[in-house]
Amino acid sequence: MTGTLQRIREAVLQALAHDVINTAKAAAYSSMLMLFPALLVITTLVAQVETGGRMLGGLRFIFDQFLPADILYLLQSAVFEHHLRSVQVILSAASLSLFAALGVMLSLMEGFRRAYRLPGDQWGFWARRARALLLVPIVLVPLSIASLVIVFGHQIELWMIETAGHDLRHIVLFFWRMVRWSITMACSVTVLTALYHFGTRRTEGWVGVLPGAIAATIVWFPATLAFGWYVTGDENYSRFYGSFAAGIATLVWLYISSFTVLMGAELNGMFYRERQQLRAAPEPAPALAAEGSHPARR
Repeated sequence: MTGTLQRIREAVLQALAHDVINTAKAAAYSSMLMLFPALLVITTLVAQVETGGRMLGGLRFIFDQFLPADILYLLQSAVFEHHLRSVQVILSAASLSLFAALGVMLSLMEGFRRAYRLPGDQWGFWARRARALLLVPIVLVPLSIASLVIVFGHQIELWMIETAGHDLRHIVLFFWRMVRWSITMACSVTVLTALYHFGTRRTEGWVGVLPGAIAATIVWFPATLAFGWYVTGDENYSRFYGSFAAGIATLVWLYISSFTVLMGAELNGMFYRERQQLRAAPEPAPALAAEGSHPARR
């Protein structure tokens, strides 16, 4: 236990030395620019489908699981109740979202580089941006799977409530929710593992980045819930920021998310340096042969 706390303390000190606070701010700012245009494009395209209304309800349910009430209200009033009508506007929003996503990945990759203490010229200008663009679909695919699990899982849960017997309903729902959240957390770990693996130029396998991915996921869930509880329960929050409170809350939530991702990278970087030191350590000299095992020749 003492060794674990010591490593956590070392990772936090290294994160402060690597300016994680400002790097997380940059990633959160780009995430804010990406979030609303991306959601406008997604909800506009989903609304064109025959079952679009049900899927939009599922998207609201997803955000309701993670976001504070003020942020959910902001998204609903700005995104879910408005849809883009022009193809040109949709393409413009998608381009803006992609450009902002590129900024998010570049900020996170810079944080990963510092966590591993790698030189700044590890990639060229265009190679770095090409890698950042590659990370966007790599991250979106597991997130889409997790979203589908939550959406259809909610529909299955409603079906269970209607069909399950009175005595077993609570037990069935408990285990089903455990399965849903386990799958969601597994997808979160998968996203972070891919992000850490492809976003840093160093030689180590997938297993080497798992500790940071698991730690970031474990920290992110309760941190999000705690922040949602604070925003919902503290009236001074809205009193200080007025009509900007929901937007500020969204930005702070994105900052918390970026900070936890970067802290996971710092943990991976610390473990990576420990493994490198073990590999570089000189091997112990072979033990001398026991006396009498090789009798001297006369």
